[in-house]
Amino acid sequence: MGLPDRHLIVPVLKALLVPACLTIGVLAALPFWSQWSTALKFFYPSAFQLSDPLFGNDISFYVFGLPFLRLLYRGIMASLTLGLLSAAAIYLFNRAIHILPRGVGTTRQARAHLLVGGALLLLAKAWGYRLEAYDLLFSPRGVAFGASYTDVHADLPVLKLLVVLSLACALLLLISVFRRGWKLPVTGFVALIAVSILGKGLFPGLLQRFSVAPNEIAMERPYIDLNIKYTRQAFGLNNIEEREFPADENLTWGTIQRNEATVQNIRLWDTKPLLTSYSQLQEIRTYYKFVDIDVDRYVINGRYRQVTLSPREISYKDLPSKIWINERLNYTHGYGIVMGPVNLVTAEGLPEFFIKDIPPRSLDSVEVRRPEIYFGEIPNDYVFVKTKAQEFDYPSGDRNVYSTYAGTGGVPLSSFWRKALFSMRLGSLKILLSNDLTPESRILLYRDIRQRASRIAPFLRYDSDPYVVVTGEGKLFWILDAYTVSSMYPYSEPVRGIGNYIRNSVKVVIDAYNGTVHYYVSDPQDPIVQTYARIFPDLFKPLDTMAADLKAHLRYPEGLFSVQAQVYATYHMQDSQVFYNKEDLWSLPVRGSDKGQPMEPYFTIMKLPGETKEEFILLVPFTPSRKDNMSAWLAARNDLPNYGKLIVYNFPKQKLIFGPRQIEARIDQDAEISQQISLWNQTGSQVIRGNLLAIPIETSLIYVQPLYLAAAQGQLPELKRVIVAYGNRIVMEENLERALTSLFRSGAAPRPVAPGPVAKRGVETQAQKAMEAYNRALQYLREGNWASYGQEVNRLGELLREMSRQSK
Repeated sequence: MGLPDRHLIVPVLKALLVPACLTIGVLAALPFWSQWSTALKFFYPSAFQLSDPLFGNDISFYVFGLPFLRLLYRGIMASLTLGLLSAAAIYLFNRAIHILPRGVGTTRQARAHLLVGGALLLLAKAWGYRLEAYDLLFSPRGVAFGASYTDVHADLPVLKLLVVLSLACALLLLISVFRRGWKLPVTGFVALIAVSILGKGLFPGLLQRFSVAPNEIAMERPYIDLNIKYTRQAFGLNNIEEREFPADENLTWGTIQRNEATVQNIRLWDTKPLLTSYSQLQEIRTYYKFVDIDVDRYVINGRYRQVTLSPREISYKDLPSKIWINERLNYTHGYGIVMGPVNLVTAEGLPEFFIKDIPPRSLDSVEVRRPEIYFGEIPNDYVFVKTKAQEFDYPSGDRNVYSTYAGTGGVPLSSFWRKALFSMRLGSLKILLSNDLTPESRILLYRDIRQRASRIAPFLRYDSDPYVVVTGEGKLFWILDAYTVSSMYPYSEPVRGIGNYIRNSVKVVIDAYNGTVHYYVSDPQDPIVQTYARIFPDLFKPLDTMAADLKAHLRYPEGLFSVQAQVYATYHMQDSQVFYNKEDLWSLPVRGSDKGQPMEPYFTIMKLPGETKEEFILLVPFTPSRKDNMSAWLAARNDLPNYGKLIVYNFPKQKLIFGPRQIEARIDQDAEISQQISLWNQTGSQVIRGNLLAIPIETSLIYVQPLYLAAAQGQLPELKRVIVAYGNRIVMEENLERALTSLFRSGAAPRPVAPGPVAKRGVETQAQKAMEAYNRALQYLREGNWASYGQEVNRLGELLREMSRQSK
């Protein structure tokens, strides 16, 4: 059965011509529609002032240019292929291409058209081979990421040959327009396919197996050096200052007193038990939630203190009545924060507070005067403010206090049409029908601060841990770290989920009350943020324009620091031979009590060796790979003017320095500590071992680990003991001061580990606590508070058992 008659086909083809062309155009444009950022970066590149070693192009070509050229190449290939296939189909139906017993016949016009189209396709393919050559800089084939010996001496010459053959085949097709027969183009295609199969598939494998593998270090050495150099530059490791840390064991009580600010800022409250305590003690109502604990530093009554703080946000899923008016009009915001010192506890083992309660009550020089939180970390939906409905502000005893929003955030509902559009956009007819909405009302959208920032600048990568700051005026602001990342940095080793280039180039500040968002450039030397600043000149501000009371709370982001520490564990080795053999490979310490989880970076206030004053530091220790002793620790400085500087302190290789896992093992092996922990666990309580912190003091190192006690039913965790390890000695006391006194007090021999205070003083202290617990239990009994009564009785029994044991 043949094709339909030409006279029947032509009208149909003419009718389909315009829709078919539009379809082809849409299909060719699909790769481009969501790639506006790629295109803009191509037209506004910023130089890295560093060239790749293989082609001599500035790194900006690969970060900004090559992604767009790849996109353009795919679009051109798709357009040419679709166009060629469409033309062939039209010619076939139009009888310009006909199948004969001796082969395929064409008209002169169809032949010329298809040959020219094929030549254009081959020209584009030649360009594609050229672009593919650039991809060798990102090859994972060798012992190190980037172009290896085989890539340079096998793949690259083959790709160059394929470029020439593609151009030659295109030329043969153009010549065939004027000559009959298919011999020339078929010959060219056979050669092109043969070189592609043999040259790209077989030859590199043979070279790698029989030439490179037996002499790998000799042949790959130059490329390993390049990988080390470019990886260190891409992750900002080339600016790390190296210092020696002798890890002396000559700490004395005088040394401890000289470093009082460091000791008094050792964090004894881990985030998980502290978050539980905050939730139990300070949420006040079920619809308030603390979702995270932030660690920062403030000047408290003239002293530089490390503090923990958490904003009290509203959670709509926990409202007692989930109706539209409550969720959209009445309950619109969270209220206040809690703040406390990292190292102080009450007599009951609970956290102390600098700021607490509703309304916020400050016990120090930091005050919150604008406590309302309309924009926060909880992904709450839109709300309306300045309405006729009463806007709940905060609870006060058995009544509620109401307020009216006085800020500038949100979009005014100044007309009926705006209400109608928002009703359609949000899919709620109640917006249009509500009598509580007036022309002065405003709608607050995108109240999740990470979502809010990403809606404005989706081309940035945002940190997962924004933190709240109290300004000198008592207002609450969020600071969110934003990163510029790329996976197109030649020779740089990629990190999963990140790419192979990262900078913390932007600090985002968000007003918790008004929702205003400001982007400050924190790394003006970063070419990627320079490009974004050229594309969006009104979006970014210099960091110098940030308010001083916000700038004082800038933190080096833990996310970036963790990535850098992960990469530095390998790339501190700069000798290619050592790198190849992995002779000095490091890893992050593993905590035995966390089921093999790597130790996370942590903040502390300390005086760095050789410095004259304490500062806010982010640090993480390193251990040799597959070993548990310490090899180094990496510190990031947070205070101006040294913000962002990284220092690594190397331990002596000839000296054994206990690592976190070894210290935890020694704690587990201590008979008295293990006995006490077992005793607590057998009395219906649960012992929670806090994070083990390595604290450098001058040129020595101590370890501190808090122990918490919680009821089996998950009640309030209490800080019961503090373990301190130094050298070969370990002590466990009720608090840090006693533990340090036991270790370092001059004239006193090192005390053995004790489950609590010793002799009469300890028994008297426990007796006093037992009497306090008894009195509280009686009070709760009179009030009919049976849950709290049961807790106090359990605490009383625990104290009596401990007194009995100590008196033996």
